[in-house]
Amino acid sequence: MLTIIMECRDNEAELAQTLSVLVAGAVEGLVRDVIVLDHGSRDGSATVADAAGCRFLDTWDLADVLGSARGDWLLLLEPGARPLSGWVEAIADHVAAHPGPARFRGARKRPFLQRLGQRLPLEEGYLVTKRQAADAARPGMGLAGLAAGAKVRMLPAEIAPAWATRALRAG
Repeated sequence: MLTIIMECRDNEAELAQTLSVLVAGAVEGLVRDVIVLDHGSRDGSATVADAAGCRFLDTWDLADVLGSARGDWLLLLEPGARPLSGWVEAIADHVAAHPGPARFRGARKRPFLQRLGQRLPLEEGYLVTKRQAADAARPGMGLAGLAAGAKVRMLPAEIAPAWATRALRAG
């Protein structure tokens, strides 16, 4: 039903945090596979992805990745983002009733300086059908490009964005 895709570069700790939350979706039968697209990591990102049963691709083309996804729906996330309680049900309900893309609600208030700028395209995740993503994909495009500017529904579940995870680790 759902393929989760993330891009990373030296995000070993963040990747581990996100993958640990996704286990609930796999147990419920929602998550079919997880694909990690690497940008030259030199840390243990590949090891973390392999241990979690993910496909870790160090060379990739977005169109090929989308074509190989096992799910009919895709959830694009940043490493370090953590969907919170109720995310599995929220996605299952959306997929059953709505054909269009969706995002989670942010669980944390953005820091003052971040509120002055625009939200990052994947800050609240991006749920989209495989077909819609394939139609939008262009050569050289990354995941953020797929999510940028898209009109979406808001899911009735929250996400702790990746910046919140980094702030906790730094704090």
